[in-house]
Amino acid sequence: MDVQARASAIRQETDAALAESGVEVEDVVIHPAGRRKLVRVTVVRDLGGLAGGDDSSPVEPLSLDEIAAATRTVGEVLDSSEVMGQAPYTLEVSSPGVDHPLTHPAQFRRNVGRLLSVQLTGGACTEGRLLAAGADGIRLDGASQDVLPYAQVTRAKAQVEFARPGSGEDR
Repeated sequence: MDVQARASAIRQETDAALAESGVEVEDVVIHPAGRRKLVRVTVVRDLGGLAGGDDSSPVEPLSLDEIAAATRTVGEVLDSSEVMGQAPYTLEVSSPGVDHPLTHPAQFRRNVGRLLSVQLTGGACTEGRLLAAGADGIRLDGASQDVLPYAQVTRAKAQVEFARPGSGEDR
């Protein structure tokens, strides 16, 4: 089994095992690490529980406890299946980091309420709080147009903030 097929099989099996946990697999990457394989599984909050048409309510990031539970589940799946064969492996399960670019509508949806830096087609850059992320595009606080279509966004990243507005934390 080649690396792509193995990663796809891991994703399929782990998605099924995580289905009821509120966590889903975003990505699976397998790297050679000497005689072992490094299996990196990126997990995110499942958006299936959101009301239809809701494109603006904040989505809580995964907690460390949820990631730990997902790690146990993914480890059990890999240990009990034949997807890794007899090859030794190291498992890493994490959520996307702050440097992870936003490329899909679901990634934008999970970041509603966060401050984004967005590069648009033509090279223009803008920064603003993500107010909504729908099927057609995103709405940024202070943007010159109401909805920025995804096709106009060439790069977007969430910015690091030590205290979000409305979080109740002192600055």
